[in-house]
Amino acid sequence: MVLVAAAVFSTVPAASENGPAVSAEERTVVLLHGLGRTPRSMTRMAGALERAGYRVENIGYPSTDHEFQELLAIVSDRLATCCLREGIRIDFVTHSLGGIILRAFAETNGTSNIGRAVMLSPPNQGTELVDELRHLFLFQWIAGPTGRQLGTEPSSVPNRLGPVRFELGVITGDSSFNPLYSSLIPGPDDGKVPVARAKVEGMADFLVLPHTHSFIMNSDEVIRQTLYFLDNGRFDHGS
Repeated sequence: MVLVAAAVFSTVPAASENGPAVSAEERTVVLLHGLGRTPRSMTRMAGALERAGYRVENIGYPSTDHEFQELLAIVSDRLATCCLREGIRIDFVTHSLGGIILRAFAETNGTSNIGRAVMLSPPNQGTELVDELRHLFLFQWIAGPTGRQLGTEPSSVPNRLGPVRFELGVITGDSSFNPLYSSLIPGPDDGKVPVARAKVEGMADFLVLPHTHSFIMNSDEVIRQTLYFLDNGRFDHGS
């Protein structure tokens, strides 16, 4: 999520409690970027998934131009066009706001098409950074209407969503390049989202790695752990 003044690559078949084992070569992974970003921010992740044998759909959406419900409609339409077929399950890898869009999509459309998902640095319970900065014009201009909806109050977009009901692993970071932002966030954080608020009820696994919010998706270890979760439904905590 952009805020203010901003391997072991396995193709082992994966077994899911939601369905039979499916090889990577038969699976589609949808990538959803974060706030203020474009599909280019997920290019390295996309390449790793493709080398592992997945079909990749790296979906873009105008994250700072609309209210959240409009973004959800745009992404839903693009998913319907590229990927959603009866009886076909797709996996997801999301960054930041992309994870909140996935949660809302699952609540609106059900989980019958969703296999496994990995969220990177999601503000699953909002972030205090939005609470502190959303009254500033510069923040409003950079983050857009949806950015202002990602606070920690009960009425915020993420906090109106319920528990996840699909196989989900969450990876978040605890390193920050911005001490000013981190001073506004209680506890360890990645410069945008506190570690504790990346968690969501119903997730299958949770992992904290020493990376920052904006670039977590480019880490070799994050990519390795993402692939491991898509194959196994859990992270490799042994490493």
